[in-house]
Formats: sequence, structure tokens, C-alpha cells
Amino acid sequence: MIEQIEISSLDLRYENYRLKSRIAEKALLASIIEHGVRDPLQGVDLGDGIRILLNGFKRYRCAKKLNISIVPYRSFGSDEPLGIIKLIRISNSKTLNILEQAKLIDELQNVHGMCNADIAGLLEKSKSWVSMRADILKEMSEYVMKRIFEGDFPVYSFMYTLRQFIRMNSTSKQEIDAFIKAVSGKGLSIRDIELLAYGFFKGSDDFRQQIKKGNITWGLNRLKGSAAETTECTKAEQSLLRELELIQSYMQRITYRVRDDRLGTDGFHAQAALLTKGIIRFMDRFSKSIRAFHERCEQA
Repeated sequence: MIEQIEISSLDLRYENYRLKSRIAEKALLASIIEHGVRDPLQGVDLGDGIRILLNGFKRYRCAKKLNISIVPYRSFGSDEPLGIIKLIRISNSKTLNILEQAKLIDELQNVHGMCNADIAGLLEKSKSWVSMRADILKEMSEYVMKRIFEGDFPVYSFMYTLRQFIRMNSTSKQEIDAFIKAVSGKGLSIRDIELLAYGFFKGSDDFRQQIKKGNITWGLNRLKGSAAETTECTKAEQSLLRELELIQSYMQRITYRVRDDRLGTDGFHAQAALLTKGIIRFMDRFSKSIRAFHERCEQA
């Protein structure tokens, strides 16, 4: 049931659990100016007219900017942890991404004392689904978490670029902090952040120091200049380099996408089983071939 409530009655304790996006909020502000707040904000009722807001923080901020005092609202009940569970259950990738799910699950575990099995049961998910999200936060420092949730650093770049350095190279949290501090809030594309990350974590100490000093444009020009040198290769060499780049990119993406709980139809499983069977059959030969090729290139 949707009701109209005073915006001043909303408790914002979970505002920092949701990612901010200046671009999305700007577009929403324009929509609200024209149409008003159409979708209800959602939360749990504490009684005495106090409501904890769980979903709709962008709408809340836009309404405040426009001096809108009455907004539509839908209650998830009066139980705070069950309200969080309901939000996670009804959300999709557009309304609640994996880091936001992780933050709310951490709240359920550490504030409300719920174990993985209880959370998994209420969400109708596996315990591994819950554990995977809980583990994400352990890889992040408070500084990194703040920059991501403030919208200064793209969540995609952390999930699919930086996490591979954390896991594969045992990169320290201090090094991750230094990189994110250097590139956050610069309006860089995901591709530019990926380029800079490879230079920062796998390049020379001189390059690393230049990035820490804020010489981002210099770093990008140097990296893009190095990439341009591949035009001096033969056509066959350029072709293989492009294919290797694609393989690396798809391996990173697929590693995380196969964990997506939205992949569950019978037709999908049948086709995926056939494709993965072929991949597994060829995997050992592929791995040996790539290792041998890598050693040959390093010795050249």
C-alpha cells in the first residue's frame, strides 16, 4: 500500500549503503521537476511516525532540493532486518548492485547478528551466494569503500579490474588506496582506469610515482603510445595481440558473470553445459600452450 508521507519523517541511516551517481541524480532531478516523485520511496516503520529509508535516496535528495515536503512511500513493515531482506529479494541489478547487497548483508551479520545460513534461507539463495558478497567487503579498505559509494570511482573498475590484482598479485590495500586516490574524481573512462591500473601495478616504480603525483595525462599518453607501437608489428602479430587482449578481457568478465544468480533458466543451463564441456576439454592444452608462449616471449 502506497501512502503520502512527510519527507522529514525519514531516517537516513542507510544512505551511505547505497551508491551515488551524479549523472543519474541529475537526470532524475529533471524528471521530478516535470512529473514529480512518481515511484514510492521504501523503508520500515519504527513507530511514532519515524521511518527508516532503505530505497529511494536519489528521489529523497532530489525532492529536498526542490523543496518537496510530501512524497509517496511504501512500507516493508516494522522489522528492520526483515525489511532489508525484502529489499534484497525484490531488487535487481538496476536497483541494488552487488556491492550494495554486500553492504546490507554485512549489516545483517554484524549489527543484527544473523548468520549466513539464516540470511540465505530468508533470501532463498545459497550460503555461497551470501558468503561471496560478504567477502567482497573484506577486500576493501574504508577509504576505497567511501570513494566508490560516493560515486568518485566506478564500481565496475573495482570489481573487474582492481580485484584481479588483489587476488592474483597479493596487492596490498595500501597500494589499492594509493591508486584510487590518484584517479578518483577525474572523470576517467573505465578503459582509461584499466590502462592506468595495469601500468600502476605491473609497470615501473617511476610510472607508479608519476601517477601518485597526479600526472594522469602523462601516464595515459605514455600507455597509449606504447599500445600504438603495436602497429610496427606484422599483420599476423597484430591479429594475435588483439585476440590475446580479447581473451584476457573475456576471462576476467566470465570469472565473475558465472556467479550471477539471475542465470537460472533450463534452456540457458542446457546450452551453457554444452559450451563449457567443450571449453573444459580444451583447457589443459590451451593453458600449456599459453604458458610456453609466455616463457618464449619473456626470453626473447
